[in-house]
Amino acid sequence: MHPSAILRNAKLGRFTEINERVAFADSGLGDYSYVERHAEVIYASIGKFCAIASNARVNALEHPIERVSQHKITYRPNEYFLGARLDGEFREKRSGQVVEIGHDVWVGHGAVIMPGIKIGHGAVIAASAVVTRDVAPYAIVAGVPAKFLRWRFENKISERIIALGWWHWGHDKLAAAVGDMRILSIEAFLEKWGG
Repeated sequence: MHPSAILRNAKLGRFTEINERVAFADSGLGDYSYVERHAEVIYASIGKFCAIASNARVNALEHPIERVSQHKITYRPNEYFLGARLDGEFREKRSGQVVEIGHDVWVGHGAVIMPGIKIGHGAVIAASAVVTRDVAPYAIVAGVPAKFLRWRFENKISERIIALGWWHWGHDKLAAAVGDMRILSIEAFLEKWGG
């Protein structure tokens, strides 16, 4: 963890990284996952082996646009007035809109994931995408708002990878398999490692 990172109510798995000036609050980060510099994560559950790129926003903040003022003075008045209390109802609504990110997901540079979104295993969120709806496993999405581009693999391969569940393997088994992850075709890897 970089000393400039700010963590609050964080649950970090093994071999995780939180880099420079990351704000990580009320969230969990699975084993081997990392969050690059200047990213913000709040109210999120992030799986194992995820890569959250620089300047990404996971569970981007919302403002109460239905009020006469959408400024934080209406939900965090304690920052402006002595004795004023936080709007607990607004905070409870925000904390209930958890972002769920599966295993082996790549969130590209500057991507924004809106509240309550679910992203499936193996998905790719392109740089600068704004994700406003759920993303299927092994889908690649891009744009504003993010739209489906293509699948990383054909459906039967994706299903075999999910069934294999390599992200749950122990550290020693991963160490033995990492070379094959690098050099074997996906079909050959699945054949060799039981998927």
